[in-house]
Amino acid sequence: MDIGYARVSTAKQDLGRQLDALAAIGITKVFADKKSGATRDRPGLQGALDHARAGDVIVVHTLDRLGRTVRDTLNLMHELKERGVGVRTLADPLPIDTSDPDSPMAQLAVVMLALFAEMERTYAAERAAHARAVATANGRRTGRPSVVDPDKLEHATMLRDKGVTIREIVTKTGLARTTLYRHLPPRSSTAD
Repeated sequence: MDIGYARVSTAKQDLGRQLDALAAIGITKVFADKKSGATRDRPGLQGALDHARAGDVIVVHTLDRLGRTVRDTLNLMHELKERGVGVRTLADPLPIDTSDPDSPMAQLAVVMLALFAEMERTYAAERAAHARAVATANGRRTGRPSVVDPDKLEHATMLRDKGVTIREIVTKTGLARTTLYRHLPPRSSTAD
């Protein structure tokens, strides 16, 4: 029996492409997660693993849907192999189908794709860190845009300059204490 598994890293991402690919080859039993691959504590993955029996094949869009690191992916595939469960991918550049244990090319493809996937994640993280460093060096703020109401922040600054305590500023402006500490410069005296 073929068992489908689909995963995206966040709840905002869409599983549609993976689910469509699984449906296109006739897979009706599909487990899915909207959770990072950094952990194996994923309900959909656990469901697929619990459902799989010897002779079954877990089908994923690409190998990186199973795990985030080479070690995790290979460990999972080894555990599945011990149980007699194969893994097949649909869209990897090197097709993987471990349901045939005598295929050395399938084993080689697994190792190579897992290594390439981890290498790409490393490069992506390095590129993002470099972009943040360049932006910071050029005086640009990185990260999520601030959603603090500028009028409230100006009012909080005025109250702070008058010597009002943080507790009172929180009450009067409705801004969170952490927001005030993040956006207001520290006072020279400790009033709180």
